[in-house]
Amino acid sequence: MSARLALLALLGWLLPIIPAAAGAEISVHGRDILLGGKPYIVQGAAGSTQLGVLRQLGANTIRTYGAEEAGVLDEAHKHGLKVILGFWLEHPRRGVSYRDPAFVRGQLAKLEAFVERHKKHPALLMWGLGNEVESELADDAEVWPGIEAAAKLVKRLDPAHPTLAVLAEAGNNKVAKLVAAAPSIDVLGVNAYGEGLTSLPERVRKQGWDGPLLITELGPRGQWQAAKTPWGAFIEPSSTEKAALLATYLPKLAPPASNGWLAFLWGNKQEVTPTWHSMLLPGGEWNQTAEVLAAQWRGRTPGGNRAPRIARFQFSHAPQWPAAHAGRALLEASDPDGDALRAEWTVLAESTDLRVAGDLETVPPSFPRATLGGDIAGVSIQGLKPGRYRLFLVLRDGKGAAATANLPFLVE
Repeated sequence: MSARLALLALLGWLLPIIPAAAGAEISVHGRDILLGGKPYIVQGAAGSTQLGVLRQLGANTIRTYGAEEAGVLDEAHKHGLKVILGFWLEHPRRGVSYRDPAFVRGQLAKLEAFVERHKKHPALLMWGLGNEVESELADDAEVWPGIEAAAKLVKRLDPAHPTLAVLAEAGNNKVAKLVAAAPSIDVLGVNAYGEGLTSLPERVRKQGWDGPLLITELGPRGQWQAAKTPWGAFIEPSSTEKAALLATYLPKLAPPASNGWLAFLWGNKQEVTPTWHSMLLPGGEWNQTAEVLAAQWRGRTPGGNRAPRIARFQFSHAPQWPAAHAGRALLEASDPDGDALRAEWTVLAESTDLRVAGDLETVPPSFPRATLGGDIAGVSIQGLKPGRYRLFLVLRDGKGAAATANLPFLVE
């Protein structure tokens, strides 16, 4: 990247976002993504809901994963957001083979129809071809030619929009494999979490990628990076802790280290817990990570509101107790705006439906009669059979923001 383009990229990151004019040319030049001839720095999230709030935080881009989400293009355009439009390339770990000509032809035919349908939409930024297709494979050799076939087809059908491939972290040599086998990929996307984020750009470049780099998913910590209880339950940070971690990582990803990033997940999903990767509650309330994003993007939260903070959340005793006894959790929390807080307490069974690579999981059973006398100081737990559980806390400020935390525990 030239010194001039590096400066422009940095300015593009720091200045308030001005929506690009519809129809502006999108291209790749060296390590830069250009929109209307100017460096475009991706600021956004993976998700397709609450786009007005996301735009207010300062986002300019969203990312989707599959054809079923393509309907968000119109809503994104309404809010001045560009879309990295995802097309799901099936994973060999789920039983398909990119060495099977019939499978490849069928998937490419669906991709062709998808591209033809959406290639002229003014919100389209680039095509996201697959997500972590190489994941959970002892031998990923068949994947890279499959990605290249998809990218080559898209470039023939729509040379006006770049192609993006997304990897699960950089690995020891997976970037190098993509470089060698998929020359039709214009932009590299990497999903990464936790402390590895800070070294990711350097690790990617060392493997030979010299084009634009996006962090296509990021978060403060994944469950695979978390500490565990003695009985094997992952320990999830509170929303307050997640925000603090994220705030330390994001400044190190600013241009020219990368061409931007997308936080995961602007929405909610069950993955180990219903809150681990969820920046939104089912009712739409956002947590403190939204404030961190707004600070990075020079935006603001709705009404300038700030989320509740959790200072202390723990059991008053060991996190395991006999079934005949009751448990007690203690809470210290506050709201920086002085808003009155309401605590919601829930006990769920520890999840046993643990999947890989983001596959859908079922929410474990809840036990609504297990909590007693819950308020903003704590709650008691009783009446549970022996087993593994989690106590969930949601703190709402009544103005659209919330804080979340949970504690795993064992009833013996």
